[in-house]
Amino acid sequence: MTAWALGSFVFFTALVAVISWWMTRNDNLSTNTGYFLAGRSLTGVVIAGSLILTNLSAEQLVGTNGLGFQSGLSSMSWEATSGVTLVFMALIFLPRYLKGGFTTVPDFLEERFDEGTRNLVTALFLMSLALVTLPIVLYAGGIALNSLFNVGELLHMDSASSLCFVIALIGIVGGIYAIFGGLKAVAVSDTINGIGLLIGGLLIPILGLLALGNGNLIAGFSSLIVNSPERMDSLGSAKLPGTAPLGTLFTGMILVNTFYWCTNQQIVQRTFAAKDLVEGQKGVLLAGFIKIFTPIILVIPGVIAYQLYGSEIKNIDSAYSVLVNHVLPVPLIGFFGAVMFGAVLSSFNSALNSAATMFCINVYKPIFNKNVSDKKLVFIGKVFGIILAIFSILVAPQIAKAPNGLYTFMKSVMGFFNIPTLVVVLMGFATKKVPPIGAKISIAFFIAAYALYKFVFPIPIHFLYVYAILFLCCIAIMLIAGKIAPMKKEYHQKDVGQVDLTSWKYAKPISFMVLTTTLYVYFLFSRFGIVFHGENYGGRFTVITLIYLVLSAAGFVYIWKRHNKVFLEERSQKNEEAEEEVRIQ
Repeated sequence: MTAWALGSFVFFTALVAVISWWMTRNDNLSTNTGYFLAGRSLTGVVIAGSLILTNLSAEQLVGTNGLGFQSGLSSMSWEATSGVTLVFMALIFLPRYLKGGFTTVPDFLEERFDEGTRNLVTALFLMSLALVTLPIVLYAGGIALNSLFNVGELLHMDSASSLCFVIALIGIVGGIYAIFGGLKAVAVSDTINGIGLLIGGLLIPILGLLALGNGNLIAGFSSLIVNSPERMDSLGSAKLPGTAPLGTLFTGMILVNTFYWCTNQQIVQRTFAAKDLVEGQKGVLLAGFIKIFTPIILVIPGVIAYQLYGSEIKNIDSAYSVLVNHVLPVPLIGFFGAVMFGAVLSSFNSALNSAATMFCINVYKPIFNKNVSDKKLVFIGKVFGIILAIFSILVAPQIAKAPNGLYTFMKSVMGFFNIPTLVVVLMGFATKKVPPIGAKISIAFFIAAYALYKFVFPIPIHFLYVYAILFLCCIAIMLIAGKIAPMKKEYHQKDVGQVDLTSWKYAKPISFMVLTTTLYVYFLFSRFGIVFHGENYGGRFTVITLIYLVLSAAGFVYIWKRHNKVFLEERSQKNEEAEEEVRIQ
């Protein structure tokens, strides 16, 4: 590694830290809201940047591109369908979260059901963060950065020691952001790093296409379409290994993404910190648009690597690293390393901040000290964050011993809590009389049934279909509980008045655009679009794009006019009610 690469890495990393400190230096971090929710001050752009970079990290850059190398563009399903679930968040979940003024998802479950349900879901969240998310982020980030900078050779260490060194470095720096800066420092650094990630991430497919097309970008893209059509089919091919069945898009996959973007504390905490509903919806929907196109960074490089170096790549998870090492100019290694470092930090410090938030709000305060002051609660959060960061640093290197590898380990553990959490939150919003016992039985049933599927009776059904089957079973359990032993008093959510709940007037039209754009991308890169038509795909591309633009524009205008009329009528009614209340007083 040259001095230039090392210098650019240090410069960009330090620049992010300085800007984050400068923008948060006057914030009050001694209060509950100030530390855990950034004083409810986040704007749409910051929320979108934080959401995207919290989601993107080394394990995705490496792992998802590995899937792209193996099964082609069909692996973009995990990314592109996220736009749909972010629409759910903007229109359904977020207004209810902000209405209740919640700091955590378990806060809502306590209000809707009881303390037992809150404690159960909090335990699931904390276990997943401590045992899975945090160590895996550190381990995957350590592998990527150790390989990129060849740290072992640079510091004269063996591979195991250099990996532990990089893991500790990421854990310490990420812990400083999350523990001492609070959520706003995390969100600001996420946004800055997000810009770098988009620039650096886009460089790799561009340089890869140039290499594929002998210096011609269009020729490189044409080579993908013409020479590897089966790998550019968004709907997948049974001939390729690792391709998820098409039906999983509408079953388990949409459920997993709904959990992740609508009920996962690590993600939704950014939206809880929105200054009002308008800014929250702007941020969520902007993130939805970006997610539709993240396969350019997270999948396409894997397909390019297959065409360029398929014969020399034996492990699919090394596809991205091989492509980067071949196409990235040496002077840019430092910048790209800083971008990768920022992505890893983002996922780590976001998870750490969320874990500290849930421990303080849902464990320490209600169980150990209900009258704790905000200042002491923040201190407890910092201490817990330090302990959890140290624990994660120690556990992360042990993941290498997982018998079936990193991603199998992650999937097998994460599956135990995502769907049951989604079920109880959804049913909490959708029903008024389902009792707490229904939520608890539903969670216990899912964990037991999924454990039987994974370890005792591994029936030959894709795990995403199993998710959908168990999801429906859990809903049935809760509905039956609501019939047998309904709550005596119906649940009605109250507006606590924390933020302005006026909806963004473009929320529904933009949501429509997110949905049509998702369909456009899927249709375009499929056997019905430009794939499997040889070199004569230009005309089809033009026609499909024009149809998409016309339909999207027409739908946008229609929905906006209709929504704006309802919006004005509701505002007029609110003004009349306010005037009447003043007159009576």
